[in-house]
Amino acid sequence: MTPPYAPCLMDKFIAAVDALSDFIGRTVSWLLLFMVITAVAVALLRYVFSIGFVWMQESYLWMHGALMMLGASYALRHDAHVRVDVFYSRMPPRRRALVDIAGVFLFLLPMVVVIFYVSLPYVAESWQKRESSFQAGGLPGVYVMKTLIPVFCILLGLQGLSLAAKAWKMLKGDNDA
Repeated sequence: MTPPYAPCLMDKFIAAVDALSDFIGRTVSWLLLFMVITAVAVALLRYVFSIGFVWMQESYLWMHGALMMLGASYALRHDAHVRVDVFYSRMPPRRRALVDIAGVFLFLLPMVVVIFYVSLPYVAESWQKRESSFQAGGLPGVYVMKTLIPVFCILLGLQGLSLAAKAWKMLKGDNDA
């Protein structure tokens, strides 16, 4: 029997997934600053100097996509995602834990599995073609951006499992959950 202070495998999983989500979330949050700077630069160049660069316009769209896909697990970890909170906020903690577990296993995981499965041929074809922008002067490497779709699924699925594990621990009476 393990002593009560020794972390179990579930605790290690939760800590590792939460740390990964925090690291990725804090790292990609810098894209927001670069995205705003790039958008301002595009607007200034276009409307003040009548100069436009397709690659620059695409770059802030790519940054936005990367921020959303890679930051989703961070948002789930910190409960910063959109939720209709009319009933959930008034529920006792045990009922919230049940809702969290049901939400992860009935909605979140099936969604990310379907998106992951459907995206693989799409991403593989893009890599095979070494797809680049359709716009003249656009960014090369669209296949790298499309790779973020299955990465999004993996990260969000792992964070969902971490959320479910925390809820399970709470249901089992772990006050630290």
